[in-house]
Amino acid sequence: MSKIFVIGSVNMDLVICVDRMPKSGETLSGYGFMTNPGGKGANQAVAAAKMNAATYMVGCVGNDAFGDELQKALDDYGVNTRYLTRADSNSGIAVIIVEKGDNRIILDAGANDKIIKEKVEQALSQASEQDFCICQLEIPLDIVEHAFCLAKQKGLTTILNPAPAVKLGENILRNVDIIVLNETECEILADVIPQSQEDYKKVFEFFSGYNIKSVIITLGSKGSVLIEKDNIQYTPAFKVQAIDTTSAGDTYLGAIASELAKGKNLTDAMKTASAASALTVTKKGAMQSIPYYDEVIKFLERQKTSG
Repeated sequence: MSKIFVIGSVNMDLVICVDRMPKSGETLSGYGFMTNPGGKGANQAVAAAKMNAATYMVGCVGNDAFGDELQKALDDYGVNTRYLTRADSNSGIAVIIVEKGDNRIILDAGANDKIIKEKVEQALSQASEQDFCICQLEIPLDIVEHAFCLAKQKGLTTILNPAPAVKLGENILRNVDIIVLNETECEILADVIPQSQEDYKKVFEFFSGYNIKSVIITLGSKGSVLIEKDNIQYTPAFKVQAIDTTSAGDTYLGAIASELAKGKNLTDAMKTASAASALTVTKKGAMQSIPYYDEVIKFLERQKTSG
C-alpha cells in the first residue's frame, strides 16, 4: 500500500460546551470541559491511520506535558511519529467552544511554528511516486510550499486542505493535485460562494488555472461535490445526530487519502469519507471521535440494508 505523509499541526484541544455564545464582556457557565489531542494535521493523520493506511506525521510539539501526551496519542492510534520533533516552546493549543454541536476555535500555534524544513526533507526522502503528501495551513506557509515542491519533484500526489483559509500564492497552488475545502474557504480563496453548478464550475476554473486537477468542496449536511474537467459528481451526506463537529472535516480528508492510497478512485473514496465523517460527529472529541475502518464499513453496510 502507498504511504501517506502528513505535514501539519499537532494541538492540544481545550474544549468546553455552552448553550449559547457569550456576548462581549459576558461570563457564562459552560459544561463538559475536556482536553483532547488534536490539530488539523494530527487529526488527518489519525483518520488515515485508523482507516488502515501507513501514515507518517511530520510536525512539532513542545517540550511540555502536552507534547508528551500528543506524541503518545499519535503512537497509540498507529501513526508513525519518527518525524515528529520537539521544540523549546509550548505545544500548539486550540480553545474550542461547542454550541449545540457546532464549534468555534481559537488557536495558539506554539510549536507548530517551529517545524523545520530539514525534517520535511528527511521524511519525504523516504517517499516514492505512489505515495501521498497532505498539508493544511496551521503551520508556516513556507513549510507548506517547501513540502509540496519536494513532493511534486518526487512524483507524489499532493492534497491541500487550505484551513484556516488565507489567500495563497501560486508557488503553493501550482504544486497541488487535489484540493479539499469547505464553502467558506472557497469564498476566501476563489471569491466564490458555492451554491450551484455554475458556482462549482467557477471554483474549478479558478483552481484549474493553477493546474489543480481535482477540487472537492465539502458542503456540511448537504454532502460534498467533486469537480474535475467535464465532471461534477455529488456525494450525499449521511443523516446522523450531530453532537460535536470538531474533527469532521479532518476525518473526511484523512479517509479520502487512505482510500486513494488503497487504489480507490475519488468518487468511491468520497462515499467512504462521508461515512467516516458522519460517524465522527456522533461522538465528542477530536482524535477519539474518529472511527476505525471496520466501523465505517459496518456503517455503510447498515445504510445499504436500511436503504
